[in-house]
Parts: sequence; C-alpha cells; structure tokens
Amino acid sequence: MKADPKSVRDVLRAAPGAVNLAGYETASTPLAPGKKKRTLQNLIKEGSLLGDLQEMLYAESTLGGQRSVLLVLQGMDTSGKGGVVKHVVGLCSPNAVSVKAFKKPTPEEAAHHFLWRIRKALPRSGIIGVFDRSHYEDVLVPRVHDLIPEAEWRRRYEEINAFEAALVEHGTTVVKCLLHISYGTQRERLLARLDDPTKRWKFNEGDITERAYWADYQAAYADMLKHCSPEHAPWYVVPSDRKWYRNWAVEQLLVETLRDLDPRYPEPALDVDRLRRRLQPPF
Repeated sequence: MKADPKSVRDVLRAAPGAVNLAGYETASTPLAPGKKKRTLQNLIKEGSLLGDLQEMLYAESTLGGQRSVLLVLQGMDTSGKGGVVKHVVGLCSPNAVSVKAFKKPTPEEAAHHFLWRIRKALPRSGIIGVFDRSHYEDVLVPRVHDLIPEAEWRRRYEEINAFEAALVEHGTTVVKCLLHISYGTQRERLLARLDDPTKRWKFNEGDITERAYWADYQAAYADMLKHCSPEHAPWYVVPSDRKWYRNWAVEQLLVETLRDLDPRYPEPALDVDRLRRRLQPPF
C-alpha cells in the first residue's frame, strides 16, 4: 500500500508487477472516515453525490454523449459482489444502471468466443454497467481446474487487455475491483448462510468443494493483477472482510472516477422564454 495516499484509488490500486495477495490485509480499512457507524453514515451521504454524478452522465447521453462506466466485481464466493450491487449500486437511479451476473457459460455461450457473452452485456452510453463476475472468470476457473491448456488461458490475458483498451478508447471507463476476503471469513459467511433460514437459498455446496482450491485461486488472482492492470484499466484490491468498509470503498472508487469524468448537464436548444409563454394560463 502507498504511504500518504491522495485518494481511495491511490491506496487500493494493485501494486505493479508481481503481486502477493497475502500481503494485502483483508480486514483493513484504509482511508475510512471512521469506524463502522460513521463510515455507514458517510456511505449514505456520498450516495447522494454518486446519484447526482450518475444522473449527469446519463443526461449527457441524451444529447449524444458517448461515455459510460463499467464496474467489474471479482472475488471468491461470499466476498460480497451481490452486497455491493445492493448497497452501493442500489443508491443509483435504476434507469441508468445495468447489472449482469455471469455464471457458468451456457452451451450456447460456450460455443462462442469467451468474450461473446461479455460484449452483449456492455453498458450503453450514459449507463453504469456492473459485472457480477466477468470475462476474468474465463481465465480463473479454467486455470484452476485445468480445463484449457496454459497457453490458451495466458493468451486470454492478452485478449482481455486489448478488449479493455478498445472499451476505454470508445468512451467506457473501466473500474475493476477484486473483493479480497480471508479463508476464515469465507467459512464464517458460509456457516451464517446455513444458520439463517432466509439465506439458505444462497447456499451452494459446491462453494465448500471450491475451498479446497483456495491457494490455486489466490495464485490465479495474483497473476490476473500482474498481467491485466494497465494504467487505463487498473485493478483495485478492496479489503472485504468488513462489509461496511467494502461497500464504502467501492462507492468511493465510483465517486472518484465520476468526478474525474466531470459529467455535466447538457444544454438543449430550447427557446425557454417562448416555452414559458406557452405555459401561461389557461394551459
């Protein structure tokens, strides 16, 4: 982590070069405005700003603006991808947000290039798109489970970099978040699902099986950060053992990104005085 950071993006950005995820504290809360209560209060306050910035981005698109934002959420099961969608993205107006959860490819999807289904879900101009899992699944899972040759999953890194570079060139800002949790925290959350009748529907026994591959996934994530975090589409490693911090941090990443985009309400070609006259009584 960088000393004396200027922003959440500074402190959470993945370090360049080889990455050792064991060196990232999953329960840390860098730059949080306080402990849980105060940070949650700030989350709601900043949510209003996030909504305003989102509305301006959407408004721009109504008169030809081409910009959009893509939020990519990756992480182990229970890391909180759905929680971010609910508690952060849920603060935005739904008419300017698109959310896509990528699961195991269907037979139709598997018959195409791995980016085929991704391209179909990209956000339109003015939209904040959210990927709950993403194109990176098609490197991580095949690598861990030895489903494709190493040469192929390594080649996919290059394809993803070219794909994201093209997105940025055409006006989509890419914000990639690795929701980083500990092995112990995942166990606690899986047990909590079993203990709560209202959450058992979320439980997938396969998640227990996947825990046996924890070290392999950590190595795969580290390699992903090393090979796919260019200046134009960097990865952010978000400590996610504390849900309240995870949500606040992702919100701040979006707010900082949108502030840099500096969206503005467009000025439509309206004769305001004439239109006001038309609205005088009896109309």
